[in-house]
Amino acid sequence: MPLFHRGKAPAPIPYDPEKQEPAVRRSICTGEATAGFLDRETGKFQDYMLIDGQKGLEDFSRSVGVKAEEIKTIY
Repeated sequence: MPLFHRGKAPAPIPYDPEKQEPAVRRSICTGEATAGFLDRETGKFQDYMLIDGQKGLEDFSRSVGVKAEEIKTIY
């Protein structure tokens, strides 16, 4: 069993692109960022993971299959 996992791509996250949109919700006060999915019909945000910086955002965008620039930011 290897100690460090290098080069391993994050597993794809199953979501319905017709009903959900990947988004990042960011706090104005603390700057904390949470990645998740925005329901297109109701506007409800579903948390998925805490973003710990640019690398976390890139990992989320790769696992969703969109560019990091295309992910919507909600305040």
